[in-house]
Amino acid sequence: MPSRIAEIRLVSSDHEVYEPCDDSFALVDALLADRTNLIEHNPKICMEIGCGSGYVITSLILLLKNEVPGVHFLATDTNPIAARVTNETLEAHGVEADVICTDIASCLEKRLAGSVDVIVVNPPYVPTPDYEVGMEGIASAWAGGENGRTVIDKILPVVDLLLSEKGWFYLVTLTSNSPSEICLLMRKKGYASRIMVQRSTDEENLIILKFWRDKDQEMLDKETSSSSSFLSQFSRSLSSFIEKQWR
Repeated sequence: MPSRIAEIRLVSSDHEVYEPCDDSFALVDALLADRTNLIEHNPKICMEIGCGSGYVITSLILLLKNEVPGVHFLATDTNPIAARVTNETLEAHGVEADVICTDIASCLEKRLAGSVDVIVVNPPYVPTPDYEVGMEGIASAWAGGENGRTVIDKILPVVDLLLSEKGWFYLVTLTSNSPSEICLLMRKKGYASRIMVQRSTDEENLIILKFWRDKDQEMLDKETSSSSSFLSQFSRSLSSFIEKQWR
């Protein structure tokens, strides 16, 4: 039976490209957990921003390809070596996607505005000095600037532009990125959110978030909600999510 996600042994590599690691696995686990919903969602365009080795976009294709016909898959990366490695990973699994070397989606924004139904992003989220952001090679995969938010905060408005009315957005974050503040920023743009996966490792505490447009939530926010109450609610939700995982 064909694998539903990419096989590590078939994932191509290069010393200048970020290899699949705990964050990649957590993001794919979030997609696996949401697979039934993704199939029912019936996306027409799916996109990964920052594809690296190609492990995540290949896994997304394998999750959907036999269930949802006619999906167009796209992947971008600022690192040309990563674009090559992703193509090799796709080919090794017998699947296809358009892989484009660009910064976030700079050459695609006008063409794809309001059209993408699923976006997945494992961004550079590690807190670093800002001068490390955008460096060539593998550093571009992890250097996230102050609080690990410099690149994330550039990605969010692009995602808002690209997502269709029914679009879903999956994002990898660390607790040091203040995921509650990210959710609040997206909430102000009319998005609801939920925690899909929370995973602690020896080095980091990962939180995979899912966002979707919610006009009812936007109207409710205008009438009643404050930033402080939302942040408190998110903190309670995270604590509850962690508690359930440990039961």
